[in-house]
Amino acid sequence: MAETSAFARDVAQELAQRFAWRLEALAFDAVAGLARLFPVETVSDFGAWFFRTVGPLTGARRVAERNLRIAFPEASDAEIARLLALQWEELGRWIAEFPILDRIVADPSRLEVEGAERLAEIAAGAGPVVFISGHLSNFEIMAAVIVRAGVPCQITYRAMNNPYVDARVRRSRFRYGVRLFAPKGLEGARELMRALGRGESVALMNDQKFNGGVAAPLFGLTAHTAPGPSTFALRFGVPLQPMSVQRIGRVRFKVIVHPPIHLEDTGDRDADIAAGVRKVNAFIEDRVRARPHEWFWVHKRWPNEIYKR
Repeated sequence: MAETSAFARDVAQELAQRFAWRLEALAFDAVAGLARLFPVETVSDFGAWFFRTVGPLTGARRVAERNLRIAFPEASDAEIARLLALQWEELGRWIAEFPILDRIVADPSRLEVEGAERLAEIAAGAGPVVFISGHLSNFEIMAAVIVRAGVPCQITYRAMNNPYVDARVRRSRFRYGVRLFAPKGLEGARELMRALGRGESVALMNDQKFNGGVAAPLFGLTAHTAPGPSTFALRFGVPLQPMSVQRIGRVRFKVIVHPPIHLEDTGDRDADIAAGVRKVNAFIEDRVRARPHEWFWVHKRWPNEIYKR
């Protein structure tokens, strides 16, 4: 009897979860459909206004403020408040622009690529490379630029918990040519290695907390960072290829293809990976310092105990 009751409870919980997921997916469809009825600038401006208004009322405000004070301990309260407001606007623009990103990338006047010749070289056979970047401005733009340059590339992402919304997100990205791969565990890493072995590039975001990752400095504090990009680069003897994106107008962007980072292979694999991770963190820190309002500040990037102070 107890086993039957537990089974019934599990089934009920699963049905409730799927019902909630479907409601979320319907909400996603409604918002995306509404966004596509309006001009691009109107959608982006609404996102900026909405998040600047609502963001400070959420628990994410405390995380963002703590992160800013970690990164800029010398900043005044007024400067922190200014950056908080600006990062809410940028976050809101990115979220609002996502359902209409195909319209944005289809307009050449909205995109400027600095270092496009480097992408052309990679597409022509100078690859493969391990693309790295961070959650900077509308970071989705970078994947579209890589694909449109003709670079064979496995572009990775973290699958969403809601499978119905995840399917919609994948379809949205498919509209502007991006095919995504969500690596999970050891088999996911093996698939990325197989891609590099075939001569394809891989692209990974490398600026979020990775429990069990390499401890490396970021803004003077230890930040655990995924070793994957550096591991792949060393194993296949290919460079890390950093990219970043900047917003240079309301809905205009500059994508920058930075000089490649060549990692030294000394034979001490652990030390070499750690050195690579430090270089990645230094790259991210430089980009954030240059344009702090465009980073994803609502993520807990440093160890949890820092946020309990």
